[in-house]
Amino acid sequence: MVQATPFSYNGFLLRADGIRKSYGGVQALKGASFELRAGEVHALVGENGAGKSTLARILAGSTRADSGAILRDGRVARIQSPLDAQRLGIGIIYQELDLFPHLTVGENIVAGNLHFREGALVRFGAIERFCRPFLAQVGLNCPADRLAESLSIGQQQMLAIARALSMDARIILMDEPTSSLFDDAAERLFTLIAGLKRRGVSVVYVSHKMDEIFRVCDRATVLRDGETVGTVEIASTPVDAIIRMMVGRDLEFAGRAASATSREVVLSVDNLATEKLKGVSFELRRGEVLGIAGLVGSGRSELGAALAGLDRVIAGTVQARGTIGLAPEDRRTEGLFMQMSVLENSTMGVLRRVSRGGFMGRAAERRALAPVSARLALRCSSPDAPVSQLSGGNQQKVLLARWLLVNPDILFLDDPTRGIDVGAKQDIYRMIGELAAAGKAILLVSSELPELLRLSDRILVLHEGRAVARYDAREATQELIMAAATAASPPEARA
Repeated sequence: MVQATPFSYNGFLLRADGIRKSYGGVQALKGASFELRAGEVHALVGENGAGKSTLARILAGSTRADSGAILRDGRVARIQSPLDAQRLGIGIIYQELDLFPHLTVGENIVAGNLHFREGALVRFGAIERFCRPFLAQVGLNCPADRLAESLSIGQQQMLAIARALSMDARIILMDEPTSSLFDDAAERLFTLIAGLKRRGVSVVYVSHKMDEIFRVCDRATVLRDGETVGTVEIASTPVDAIIRMMVGRDLEFAGRAASATSREVVLSVDNLATEKLKGVSFELRRGEVLGIAGLVGSGRSELGAALAGLDRVIAGTVQARGTIGLAPEDRRTEGLFMQMSVLENSTMGVLRRVSRGGFMGRAAERRALAPVSARLALRCSSPDAPVSQLSGGNQQKVLLARWLLVNPDILFLDDPTRGIDVGAKQDIYRMIGELAAAGKAILLVSSELPELLRLSDRILVLHEGRAVARYDAREATQELIMAAATAASPPEARA
């Protein structure tokens, strides 16, 4: 059994003690404690709903605790707003990005930034000069006057990181920072974190990705059901021990069932072109899981938007035998209605089924949602609770519940495990396998190559809007896919 390190009152940069927070009748934090040393990368881990993001938001000033104390350099700190946190040298990168989409890249960086001197008039040259080194540091090659809404979600995530760096924070909270980043951008982030650590900056790394935690973090604090289970040294703790602390039990990792792919083609895409895509062609068979790989901006999400009729098709043809469903990458702005309830978000695709005479039947809605909710292990205080009160992972489950109720023949899943904890991922993996076994055809986008290799029958690789390679998943490797995705070498197309 792993012995958790007891909390120390000496030598910590930041300490949270006995933090409590409730949302209605749900206790998100039940006296959680946490401490951070100077110059360390500290993981904050736990299942969806464990309280990780809530604790991070409290430390960043965007959420107020009901009770408890926060100490900065041994002194009690009063953090009631993000500006208070910024004055204390605390910055945050949210999993669900808090950018201003209709403002420019530069304006997003300087807005409310204590390190940029504002004048009576907007000084675009000064904004450009201030932002350029931070954009270069994160590898975001775009002009400062570009609108933030025109960036992909992965690029927006890099913009959020650049903004935090521009505030010269000594403590940076990163909530699932690689959730929308492909391997090349993630590597750049890891290099950034190593550089920050050398400069004495501390990073709180909230993530479900164990490989990342063991690569970049020094210690990990585990939360379960709003309480602190303990803190461990990463170097001396096996991964299964941390998972056991997270879930309170041994977790069985399910493998993909035997392929259910038939010869029947249910989706045929020929020379598809949109503003982003350039002549993409492929076929999808009944019961097949076709993985879609590519770097951020390669056209992965745009392919789903084109198939769902959201992006205008300039050329090419799409022939589908049955209906197509799209679970988008950005669940908050493209998938969910955040102030509506869990029940309303889940059943809005099947209103005719749960209504009578033009009136909604709440009992019918609840009966329809109940088995799907159990299948996904959806955790919420009530089906009537606003979906905004749920953790990011449970919000994703609500979006998936909607499509399970709709029951389309073809389903495009755009990074469905983004922000999902290790236990819930197994539920999603099983769901994908069950759907394929039932004859559904799945298009699966993922930023995690091991996930694609594990779940897919074949893998289609996109690069700058083009389909550059196709591989049988049984023969593909991460190195082969990355070479094709980066156009590092001419890939050998298969399958």
